[in-house]
Amino acid sequence: MVVNVEPSTIGETPTETAPETSISPLPAEEIETLTSTVPKGPSPENILEAHENIPELEEHKENVQADERAADREMVNSIVNTYPLSSYTFGTKEPKMEKDTSVADRLARMKVNYMKEGMRTSVEAILLVQEHNHPHILLLQIGNTFCKLPGGRLKPGENEIEGLKRKLSSKLAANSPALQPDWQIGECVAIWWRPNFETIMYPYCPPHITKPKECKKLFLVHLSEREYFAVPKNLKLLAVPLFELYDNVQRYGPVISTIPQQLSRFQFNMINA
Repeated sequence: MVVNVEPSTIGETPTETAPETSISPLPAEEIETLTSTVPKGPSPENILEAHENIPELEEHKENVQADERAADREMVNSIVNTYPLSSYTFGTKEPKMEKDTSVADRLARMKVNYMKEGMRTSVEAILLVQEHNHPHILLLQIGNTFCKLPGGRLKPGENEIEGLKRKLSSKLAANSPALQPDWQIGECVAIWWRPNFETIMYPYCPPHITKPKECKKLFLVHLSEREYFAVPKNLKLLAVPLFELYDNVQRYGPVISTIPQQLSRFQFNMINA
């Protein structure tokens, strides 16, 4: 219920009524003299002009304009153009054999590399296409069950963007320089941490872990309307819809199955060729 609070008179000290005093008006000559001696303040126009010249206000104005431009860029960056799967051409190339034959072998090799180079840094790409006006993710399938994002381990000191381009070309580009895709690396949408030499990863680094064993970053890659992809003969390239990935940890694991949530801040512009 809304209660109107009236001004309170509790605690006020009663005041005596002052006796009325008659005040004689001043002669007009004295009023004119007093008025002429009162100092005049700056006019409203002069006040505004003075404020406009204050450096702090100018700096504030520039900061506001910069924030507006940044907001406009963020709005543009949040729009992802997605083209039909049929817009792309797919071929094959020589097999890319895996370095490890089992998960245990991979973790053992990771431990050896950690002792020599420190924490492993890996990058993976989210490549988007569309089918039936719904976003699909391109995944590489190894064997009959295991799927992964294209990408891999960076070399020590290698730049993340250049390293991801190198890995994408190794996994999906043709051998001909004329058919190299235009890899446009976009936003980093997720960072995963491996605390120990185990398969489990977290989207945060646990506070008690001071020396994580791997940091994996997922980047959104903006594809052009037409590209040629060459898939190694021992791998399959799948276009998996977001609704199939969502919460499907058993099939795709925690990293890939949470991609729909990571992409929820983007607006997909479905372009039909």
